Amino acid sequence: MSLERLNLKLQSDKISLSNVFGVITKITPTTIEISGLRPSIGDVVKISSKDKSKNGLGMVTQITSNGAFVSPFGFVEGFKIGDFVYESDQGMNIPVGKALLGRVVDPFMRPIDGKGEIFTTDFMPIMKAPIDAMKRGLIDEPFSVGIKAIDGLLTCGKGQKLGIFAGSGVGKSTLMSMIVKNTKAPIKVVALIGERGREVPEFIEKNLGGDLSGAVIVVATSDDSALMRKYGAFCAMSVAEYFKEQGLDVLFIMDSVTRFAMAQREIGLALGEPPTSKGYPPSSLMLLPQLMERAGKEEGKGSITAFFTVLVEGDDMSDPIADQSRSILDGHIVLSRELTDFGIYPPINIQNSASRVMGDVVSKEHKQNAITFKRLYSLLKENEVLLRIGAYQRGNDRELDMAIAKKEFMYEFLKQGSNENFEFEAVQELLAKING
Repeated sequence: MSLERLNLKLQSDKISLSNVFGVITKITPTTIEISGLRPSIGDVVKISSKDKSKNGLGMVTQITSNGAFVSPFGFVEGFKIGDFVYESDQGMNIPVGKALLGRVVDPFMRPIDGKGEIFTTDFMPIMKAPIDAMKRGLIDEPFSVGIKAIDGLLTCGKGQKLGIFAGSGVGKSTLMSMIVKNTKAPIKVVALIGERGREVPEFIEKNLGGDLSGAVIVVATSDDSALMRKYGAFCAMSVAEYFKEQGLDVLFIMDSVTRFAMAQREIGLALGEPPTSKGYPPSSLMLLPQLMERAGKEEGKGSITAFFTVLVEGDDMSDPIADQSRSILDGHIVLSRELTDFGIYPPINIQNSASRVMGDVVSKEHKQNAITFKRLYSLLKENEVLLRIGAYQRGNDRELDMAIAKKEFMYEFLKQGSNENFEFEAVQELLAKING
């Protein structure tokens, strides 16, 4: 992204600048050190070259006794020692409104889909405190995503936060697109953070079929600066909060939390933070709840049901980002590379996955059928070798006999085409056959 795109003509920069200015004293590839100003953490500043040929925006991320460090939203090429830095008198806001629906935008809500300008009148702060604990509504309604394995065995509730954990190339994007297409939520906010630029049109045209009705796609690709990738996630959440405050139920999907944490790792390490766990500084782990806890159900307002994808390198579920995410979220969906080898898509490993609110949003019959399904499926997996070599004689274990009889049904239940959509009631009726 060029610095010219980050000048003060942006809609998001409704910022009044003070007459006081500072100067650049040091430039590194990721940060700019300034002096002459007394800013606060989180302040937005304009960086301007002396000949006015280059303008950019940055955010104050660290303060010292002699000055401050600024992380730029763009890149530092073109700036020199002695260039001017102007301080704003307010934090960062983004323009929001119904005009965003059906559009593809960058974190500043500027259109990148070639469909013309977006006209909005409302503004939302990028950074906002999560919903107060005592103002959160109870999650007591199911949130259908039209996928049998999730609706039947890992039922999520309206306002729940779920993680989708998978290695590379296992099928996260396909599962995301199925959730976006199948859910009946009136508003869908999709944040594509730190992914390849090639994947954006691919996701929209191939996975979503070009249908963006009721959806907002917020994009910050891997070639954007670390600050753009970091705040791209917060900007997308602010869009979801805008619609939630209007009493609407919002589906929020973010791909991926890992790239978001990596962006903060770049910023933190550049500021001198110590790398603690696998190179991640403390601020990377601290940032996750600040984003994730903003999703949920709020009394008297709407809800944000969130799915966060987490890339686990080498399918290692003990990765620090995966571990921290699991502790914050209300459930986790684990995708298995082994199931893709068996031709089961979406490859959801129901043994390692869980929904913490399922018991509160489904009937007793539904819950019991899901428990039966998981138990029989686990029995099959435990005895798979014995069954394949013919070492098990039928009649020795009544429950295992039942699992063998239901084997084809269970595998078919877990399979689903990317264009298939199942109503929640139909999934319940289908699941009930496990006891039939």
